[in-house]
Amino acid sequence: MARRSAVDEGPAALDEPWDEEPKAPRKQWSGGGGRWWIWVGRALLWTFVLVVIVNGIRAPFERFTAETPSSTTSADDGKPKFPQTQASAYALQFAQVYLNYDENASGGRQEELARFLPEGADAQFGWDGLGQLSAQHIQLLSVQVKDVNNAIVDIAAKVGSRWITLAVPVYARDGAFVISGPPALLEAPKKAQLPQEGGGEHDEELEAQLKTQLTGFFEAYGNSNALNLQRYTEGGAITGLGSAVNLETILEVDAPPGDSDERTVTATVQWKVPPTQPRGTEGRLTQTYELVVVKKSDQWNVRSIRGAVRAGS
Repeated sequence: MARRSAVDEGPAALDEPWDEEPKAPRKQWSGGGGRWWIWVGRALLWTFVLVVIVNGIRAPFERFTAETPSSTTSADDGKPKFPQTQASAYALQFAQVYLNYDENASGGRQEELARFLPEGADAQFGWDGLGQLSAQHIQLLSVQVKDVNNAIVDIAAKVGSRWITLAVPVYARDGAFVISGPPALLEAPKKAQLPQEGGGEHDEELEAQLKTQLTGFFEAYGNSNALNLQRYTEGGAITGLGSAVNLETILEVDAPPGDSDERTVTATVQWKVPPTQPRGTEGRLTQTYELVVVKKSDQWNVRSIRGAVRAGS
């Protein structure tokens, strides 16, 4: 088809799209099309790099300062220690074998001793193979540490009717132990002499009051009477002795002077101890307790009970 002439069409020809005046293009933002996400990503990347650099510089410095001991730190800090607990158990096992022998069964003792002794040691470790020895109540007394590998473990034992101390040298290294030499029999620990007890002041009025009020408590404490324990105690944490004993009497209450509503006192009681045999005899046992008592209205309630330490000792 032939194109019509613009002259012939007149003004209507201006409606054709190719005759329109071209419009100026709109200026686009340089960050359009998601480019602004690129700048955000770059910012986050540089932040991460800076954090890594800072931490890399700071970490060695912190380790250095942490590992540098202060002037008040003991020179022994961080050094290996002699393993006292394990060595004590090892020495106790050894003493059980060493302090028990019988000439009629020497071979068994020799075999048992072998696991404690160093290579080349006398198989009976000083025993000539004659006679008998029997020890009971073998228990730990103390550990005298010589250095990181060596210590003397003192063991208490009853031999016949006497108590003795057995000093056992133990060598320890890398979790292994050996008896490093012959032990030594020593005397038992001496009995200490208590200092003379001073005649301190007493709150006699409180002592008389507590001697009456604590009777109900100790009766409930001996047979674990939950209802009465709740009545005579504070907080209900004390559960009693489950009828192991029964109260005979309170012999003495010792209360130092004071005026507060919370006091620490001692009470000496005599228990009746039921027989363990069907036709046995009931016995009596005297014991002393330390109690913390708290005043509520006219009554003193027991907050805690424990063994007593002698005043002035």
